[in-house]
Amino acid sequence: MYTVLIGAPGAGKGTQATEVKPEVGPHLASGDMFRDAMAEGTPLGVRAKAYVERGELVPDEVTVAMVLERLGRSDCAVGALLDGFPRTLGQAEALDRELGKNSKRVDQALYLAVPEDELIRRLSGRWICRVCQTPYHEVSQPPKTAGICDKCGGELFQRVDDTIETAQKRLGVYFDQTAPLIDYYRARGVLDEVDGSLDVGRVRDQVLAAVRRRKSI
Repeated sequence: MYTVLIGAPGAGKGTQATEVKPEVGPHLASGDMFRDAMAEGTPLGVRAKAYVERGELVPDEVTVAMVLERLGRSDCAVGALLDGFPRTLGQAEALDRELGKNSKRVDQALYLAVPEDELIRRLSGRWICRVCQTPYHEVSQPPKTAGICDKCGGELFQRVDDTIETAQKRLGVYFDQTAPLIDYYRARGVLDEVDGSLDVGRVRDQVLAAVRRRKSI
């Protein structure tokens, strides 16, 4: 079964992908695929690297080709979990066209729905120790003493990526470009929505139940 994992930054896709992988197939994270292809120097990796080094977006045609190349390997013959791809309607449509040439399709789009205020809470408020790199969070995992690492006593600092302003920008891009995929897959009858605002264990139970229902169809 081919499953697409959809969710905003902070929705917990990486965490849940670990749970889904044994049920579906290899976990194909778009970022990992790009890094591997560029490191290996594959033809598509070389093309992608040229855009990345210029600070430009990699064209959909290159991205789709890279994903399809990975899906064509033997370990993905009967299924895979796509995480971080497709990101846009154009990519989703191209993926469907190409999969269709081999009588395959996206069997499930698994959407982790989380309210925007909760996403901002998760994405912002993260602090890291300058010395040992231990992560903390103001709400979910605060240090015993504000600004001080519990483990080594080092100073905690906040990266630019972990501020509220950055979180709002990241979510703005997501809702503009990726959220329309929800309606796209709903219209095709393959969308399963899960309440991603619950605790990790309850989300996992919902995710696995949704995957198993699809597999039984």
